[in-house]
Amino acid sequence: MILRKLSLPGSVLLILALACLSFPQRRQQPPDEKQRKVKAEPSRVFTDWPKQDVALIITPDELRAYEKLKTDEERENFIHHFWDLRDPDPDTVENEYKDEYYERIAYANEHYSSGKPGWLSDRGRIYIKFGKPDEIESHPSGGANSSNQFAESVTTYPFERWFYRYIPGVGSGIEVEFVDPTGTGEFRTARSPNEKLAFMPAGARIEESSNYRRGQDSPFAISDLLNRLERAPEFKPRGFREGTLVGSPTVDHNPLPFDINAAFFRQTDNRVIAAFTIHTDNRDLVFTEIGGLPTARLNIAGRITTVADRRVGSFEDSVTTTATPVELNEARERKSAYAKAVVLQPGRYRVDVRVVDIASGAEGIKQFGFEVPRFEPGKLAVSSLVLTSKLENMSGQPSIGPFVIGPNKVVPNLTGVYRRGQPIGFYLQVYNAGIDQTTLRPSVEVEYVLLKDGKELRKQQENWNGMSDAGERLTLAHLLDSRSLEPGNYELAIRIRDHVSGQSLSPSAKFTVLP
Repeated sequence: MILRKLSLPGSVLLILALACLSFPQRRQQPPDEKQRKVKAEPSRVFTDWPKQDVALIITPDELRAYEKLKTDEERENFIHHFWDLRDPDPDTVENEYKDEYYERIAYANEHYSSGKPGWLSDRGRIYIKFGKPDEIESHPSGGANSSNQFAESVTTYPFERWFYRYIPGVGSGIEVEFVDPTGTGEFRTARSPNEKLAFMPAGARIEESSNYRRGQDSPFAISDLLNRLERAPEFKPRGFREGTLVGSPTVDHNPLPFDINAAFFRQTDNRVIAAFTIHTDNRDLVFTEIGGLPTARLNIAGRITTVADRRVGSFEDSVTTTATPVELNEARERKSAYAKAVVLQPGRYRVDVRVVDIASGAEGIKQFGFEVPRFEPGKLAVSSLVLTSKLENMSGQPSIGPFVIGPNKVVPNLTGVYRRGQPIGFYLQVYNAGIDQTTLRPSVEVEYVLLKDGKELRKQQENWNGMSDAGERLTLAHLLDSRSLEPGNYELAIRIRDHVSGQSLSPSAKFTVLP
């Protein structure tokens, strides 16, 4: 029975145990008689589960994977992961998706049954899979067809028209019509707008039964829509493991490559800003014209969890990148960057990221592990050293928006690759610099050193005047001219010495210069 949730009542186990006790003891086989190998059959509850309990929402790949399982223990684990993937809020005890799913089944069985269970009816199946429509136009007794020029004489069977503003994986403005031609209460999905017509006057042709035909009413459009409604409903999985969904056999054959990294900046001693950057190559995106401009649209979603799989944050945004028709070819050779900042406590985390090109449907999934550093009070420390593709002082402008850190706009270069002549930017924050009691200012000596093949090429002292923007925090934001650099691999080392505390640090980063 599809209405019940998967369970093994204690009474069933007790009956099975008593039945086993009532059997006579098996006679001992002669030594020369071989023991027959009997394949263990799955329990009935596991056999019925994919055919009844989740028949409307299990994907073909999941069904094939389930049918290959050998033991009830494997099936039980699969079922656990099946629901766990669809749980919208794993931090709560309840699985809201699962609870709502069974509530929909109960509602369908109560309201849409007519000679067969409501969950098997056309209306019931749509309701269970996609939920309550945004609008329902109901004509339980049929009547005149008001859209017809013969409205006074053309009558209809009882029918309902359901409207959904949006169904993930199906589309927007979804309209489904159900007709009851037998008058028994069994409404069937209509495959033509004319199925509801019960009587037409002589001389009226079907083609004339409406003043015009919408594109969505064509036989091909209706057939395509019904095929999409037959699929298992789309869901956003909450877990990823090694690039694939946890417990899911689905393999993405249309991947969208992207890069991800994180930089860390102290907010307080126990709170750290984790700034994530996601890069996509524009040549992997599909540009379509919107408002006269070629535009690529992406949906980017992420879920941050601890090592114990407890969710501590999530994000989801739709972003666009545009180019004029003239510069489109050049824009395809560049990258698009997305930024998201999240405040976290020190510790180890994982972020699962999904990037989807809305136009093509191509998607990429990555799991990125990272450790948020702990900044000890009174101890000289630095933020992540960020190589940038764009570094701009935003003084006098609102300090809001993506990539904005204090008075600077910092767009990271995740690849560390620059063309000769392209400015090489780097950004760094220094924390807990000691205060010279004579000048009441930090007394920190800083120099940056450019190295190639381990040899120093250039060394320069940094002038910190005016760079103390938050008491004991100092900010280094600098552009390096690459026009004099030969193509090759380089290293930038920043040597920091605090004259007050005597502490020193030397963060570094590697980059490549191309011709």
